[in-house]
Amino acid sequence: MRRTTLLLMLAAFLAAPATAQQPSAAADLKRVWTAMKNTIVKAADKMPEENYAFKPTPEVRSFGQLIGHIADAQNMICSAAKGEKNPAPGIEKSKTSKSDLMDALKQANAYCDSAYDALADGNLNDPIKLFGSERSRAGVLNMNVSHTNEHYGNLVTYMRIKGLVPPTSEARPRQ
Repeated sequence: MRRTTLLLMLAAFLAAPATAQQPSAAADLKRVWTAMKNTIVKAADKMPEENYAFKPTPEVRSFGQLIGHIADAQNMICSAAKGEKNPAPGIEKSKTSKSDLMDALKQANAYCDSAYDALADGNLNDPIKLFGSERSRAGVLNMNVSHTNEHYGNLVTYMRIKGLVPPTSEARPRQ
């Protein structure tokens, strides 16, 4: 009896990896995107309206222009990944209020969500034309995350100058 139990336990242990979910590059990329987009929205929401025009120096974009630029880039990059026309170009140049920029950012995020939702391990290497060259679908969507993260670094600096704690530096609740 003990031997049968031991053999059943061993069989179950050996079979478990076969039924466990395999790692997925597409799911990993979507998780990174989701974290990044949520962080940008939190940063944009946390900055008061009166600081959306703030520029640390005259030569750089304002906080609001950065939010508009991020939304513009997301629309442009994700439209390429989807093989569609950019749904909302010119946000950085046309919107200045916090509410308009937040709405545009959320719309760009939702548009990009559909590009990441369509991502699967089987289409990661599909060719996508962007900036005059062919790239993989995964490379294009990774570029979107990378670009958004790059500008999050700018937003962090602006927030710190204004005495605000950026979302990624906030205290986490203990579990």
